[in-house]
Amino acid sequence: MRLFFAIWPPAPVALSLARLADTLAQRFGGRATRRETIHLTLAFLGDVEEEQLPAVLDVAREVTAKSFEMTFDRLGFWRHNRLIWAGGASVPPELQTLVVALRERLLAASLPCDASQSFVPHLTLVRKVGDSHPVLPQLSSMNWACDRFVLVRSQLGAGGAGYAIVAEFPLA
Repeated sequence: MRLFFAIWPPAPVALSLARLADTLAQRFGGRATRRETIHLTLAFLGDVEEEQLPAVLDVAREVTAKSFEMTFDRLGFWRHNRLIWAGGASVPPELQTLVVALRERLLAASLPCDASQSFVPHLTLVRKVGDSHPVLPQLSSMNWACDRFVLVRSQLGAGGAGYAIVAEFPLA
């Protein structure tokens, strides 16, 4: 099973982001991210054997991090993988602490993790953008209080990825 840890935006924020994604996809081409799949990935584990799931859950339960407010106030474009994303001008230190703690504990438990990649907090809005030089609009600031993170199972299908939350973990 494919697993990753993430933070999910509250429904009103996800709806606003999905509407923005639809507008951007219409303007620049590509495929808008569906409202129910908009998330901020913390650590990607990839394929994990079923018998490893208890160890993954134990790792997450051991992580202690504080809740924080996330602000997304800019749009960006990654030409190499043709996607438009929303991000923040700054990374809350509590978010960075959470990511480091998760990745360190996963590695210590000999579980797969994308720890070699630098963490760039972003929400993917549009994939396979057709315009190679999109001039992106300004993004009105979107904020939400992050008080939990989740373990998610990803299932790839013809219509894109489908996600199911396996477990939730509170932040202090």
